[in-house]
Amino acid sequence: MRQSDLFTKTRKEAPADEIAKNAQLLIRGGFVHKEMAGVYSFLPLGLRVLNKIAHIIRDEMNKAGGQELLMSSFHPKENWLATGRWDSMTDLYKVADSSGREVALGPTHEEIIVPIMREYISSYKDLPRSAYQIQNKFRMELRAKAGILRGREFIMKDLYSFHANQEDLDTYYDIMTKVYQNVYDRAGIGDETYLTLASGSSFSKYSHEFQTLTDSGEDNIHVCEKCKVAVNGEILSEQSTCPNCKGPLEPKKAVEVGNIFKLGTKYSDPFALTYKNEAGVNVPVIMGCYGIGLGRLLGTIVEKLSDEKGIVWPAAVSPFDVHVVSLAKEGEENVSGRAEELIAKLEGAGYEVLYDDRDLRPGEKFADADLIGIPLRVVVSTKNANIDTFEVKRRTDDEAKSLSYDELLSLLPKRA
Repeated sequence: MRQSDLFTKTRKEAPADEIAKNAQLLIRGGFVHKEMAGVYSFLPLGLRVLNKIAHIIRDEMNKAGGQELLMSSFHPKENWLATGRWDSMTDLYKVADSSGREVALGPTHEEIIVPIMREYISSYKDLPRSAYQIQNKFRMELRAKAGILRGREFIMKDLYSFHANQEDLDTYYDIMTKVYQNVYDRAGIGDETYLTLASGSSFSKYSHEFQTLTDSGEDNIHVCEKCKVAVNGEILSEQSTCPNCKGPLEPKKAVEVGNIFKLGTKYSDPFALTYKNEAGVNVPVIMGCYGIGLGRLLGTIVEKLSDEKGIVWPAAVSPFDVHVVSLAKEGEENVSGRAEELIAKLEGAGYEVLYDDRDLRPGEKFADADLIGIPLRVVVSTKNANIDTFEVKRRTDDEAKSLSYDELLSLLPKRA
């Protein structure tokens, strides 16, 4: 993609009312546009990152047996009355049409997925099952001051699992714990993302969160470095030592990037979701749920990996693989021609390239490249237009190196 064709442009300053680093950098880089507190539109660069994250999540959910569907955003009021959450869920958006009919804007989808599954689960032979979606959610968030980390409208992956007994749920829960860690590893933040014991709710004494360490985090967790687990500060009075080794816990700031729950029959019971066991007896289906906010994960990557110059994207979620910067001046067709030749070779090898062909000073182009944060920058100028090497700089390095095309390829992820 030619950078001159992008309708978005970078900005030197973020909006004065935007205090979160993730939103400041994403707005300045042209990744998102703020509509109001807690509501953002994803622009072309931001959508590319979001789609890369969605690809990783889909791949891992599919490997774990999840089947993707897309459920409605409008939820019947009677479903929420059945579970008791129409009145008890304080951040639920309720909408009425001109006839007075009320619906909920979905903040989560237990009230939809369970009635769906009731149509298809009737026997022990139908279990286990798991289904997931990636879809917009809506919550009346009154503390929307953390950029895309805490939104009123946000994109979430929610997977729901259905089991014949507790043992089967426990087995799948352990599988999903590993699957979630795979997601964070592939997204570039796995090394400092911890499985965290958290308080549960009316259906479970404990749940688990995945928390990524960052000084800008809103949560206080207590980490066991030895076991790579943590305890949320809200339940520390009940669990003052590591739940695995009983060793000491160290306090840290973190951002929650996912959560998993054992639901039991909390939502099966209101909708009479049962199955006939081998003895022909109706038994309630046992459930689990597993959520990841895509925007929250994206924002956490920015909070965690950015520096004073801008964003530093991990290769797997970067909007492009390579940022080619041409320093051609008017009449220097050999420079622009060499850049376009390089881009053709890279794209032919399966790589995505952002080409800075704009008529700007070199310093402006380099500053924009650092702000946008693509892992590799390749500069083509009169210095290398007629030789076999390119000026290549990793986003995380201080200095550029003169590399051949093959050496450049060695820095990129392998393509099939």
